[in-house]
Amino acid sequence: MKTTKHLLAAALSACALTAWANPLAKTECIAPAKPGGGFDLTCKLAQSALYDGKFIADQMRVTYMPGGIGAVAYNTIVAQRPDSANTIVAFSGGSLLNLAQGKFGRYTENDVRWVAAVGTDYGAVIVAESSPFKSLKDVMAAIKADPSKVVLGAGGTVGSQDWMKAALTARAGGVNPKTMRYVAFEGGGEAMTALQGGHIQVFTGDAAEALQQIKAGARIRMLAVMNDKRLTGEMANIPTAAEQGFAVEWPIVRGFYVGPKVSDADYQAWVSAFDKMMATPAYEKLRDERGLFPLAITGAPLDAYVKKQVAGYRKLAEEFGLSTTPAK
Repeated sequence: MKTTKHLLAAALSACALTAWANPLAKTECIAPAKPGGGFDLTCKLAQSALYDGKFIADQMRVTYMPGGIGAVAYNTIVAQRPDSANTIVAFSGGSLLNLAQGKFGRYTENDVRWVAAVGTDYGAVIVAESSPFKSLKDVMAAIKADPSKVVLGAGGTVGSQDWMKAALTARAGGVNPKTMRYVAFEGGGEAMTALQGGHIQVFTGDAAEALQQIKAGARIRMLAVMNDKRLTGEMANIPTAAEQGFAVEWPIVRGFYVGPKVSDADYQAWVSAFDKMMATPAYEKLRDERGLFPLAITGAPLDAYVKKQVAGYRKLAEEFGLSTTPAK
């Protein structure tokens, strides 16, 4: 009997160790903002696709870590949880823009391990359903006439990607971005609420995020998407900014990173899981349902992509007179 108990205890201990050691067991996705925005969408996409496709052992937990438009989550992973192999953190093109400007403190794009880019979104100009603005031309004409009377808002401070979308559009329309009235929110969810409440008149957000909000009952309209050509599917009827006379493009990569001390084996386990997941028709359907467009890059190619993007954003930030931090 004693031997049997010892064997059972050993077996249970081995199972527990295996579960603990498996980076794809008891997984967590950190969304670096409050619920309702693009980071939330990104985490929930992984949550559904990875578990439904049996690429992870358990249902993924989504947690929220707002602060500094991603800075709190980035600093937490690098400084406090660098070897948390079962935790992935959502990032976007906005995260990379913030890194380019040194907004994540002393850390740079070289301080985490970039796992997977799972899709791309595009910038969008959004107004309330009741707005008198019927086109991007209407918005820009009103700003030109009196910048103080049009309040723009988005999930990010001056220099963030949502501010950059507004600044690039203003510049394309001959308006000095420094004259814009801009209100910063912690995430897209808060900005969307403010738009519907009439606290801001224009939201420079993300097309996929806006589409999900419309499906959920939000009373908003998209006036323009920031791509070189019209998007497909449910957004095919939304004109591009370029069609309306404003040559502005803003793709928004969405993906995940892990801490800098996650082992090569655990890192590769995540890369492999995402590679397999994104090769399935089921994933393509889930991605399309969320309004994201194809972009599948993992591992070393993603690391190279991120570093190229950050370098480009540093140059853009310099053009707008924003502070930048050189990579280590």
